[in-house]
Amino acid sequence: MKIKINDAEIILDVEYGKRKKISVHLDDLARIKVKAPKGTSEEVIANLIRHNFELISDKRQQILEALKAREARKHSGEKKFLLLGREQHIGELIQIEGLSEEEQMTSLKKFYIKECKSVIDKRVKLYKKQLRVNPKSVEIVESRSKWGSCDSNRCLKFNYALAMVPLELIDYVVVHELCHIEHMNHDRSFWRLVGSIVPDYKRKIEQLARYTQYTMDE
Repeated sequence: MKIKINDAEIILDVEYGKRKKISVHLDDLARIKVKAPKGTSEEVIANLIRHNFELISDKRQQILEALKAREARKHSGEKKFLLLGREQHIGELIQIEGLSEEEQMTSLKKFYIKECKSVIDKRVKLYKKQLRVNPKSVEIVESRSKWGSCDSNRCLKFNYALAMVPLELIDYVVVHELCHIEHMNHDRSFWRLVGSIVPDYKRKIEQLARYTQYTMDE
């Protein structure tokens, strides 16, 4: 689908399915992805994009700048990766001697999964006491669209890439998902509960956007 905004042609990748709301997110290449209920008109989708275009543009620019930075490091021969928000050479994180580039990436992923589990387990233990909730399970997974999730069975899942972001942002994600045990939606009660533990959660969301793909719900 194509729409025009300020004389610019915007290309949207639209997916229709069984859902109640329209969602818009940018993938890791800054492409705009839209998921919409079956039967949603193109006009409704276009109006949503126009209404949020300034925010979408800002997020796209952040992703594109991050892509340029990664590409620059790649061509300069540097191999640096984030751990809890700090940039480090890959050799400081894993043993790379004798490993091919593919083997290094496989080893690095395993390292992040292990580190993420260690951090998440500690932070969940801390905040579940403060919130007086008890998750049924906590799992570390790979996701290209979410930092975390909580289902109706109180099962929490966290993206292993959280090991890359600062601890204060990990704390926000952990608190966010634990609060879903009490409130499965994002109503005022949910945000009040989040704010009782992380008062500056809005700033945390903005900071987290530097590390992630972006999602907006109508």
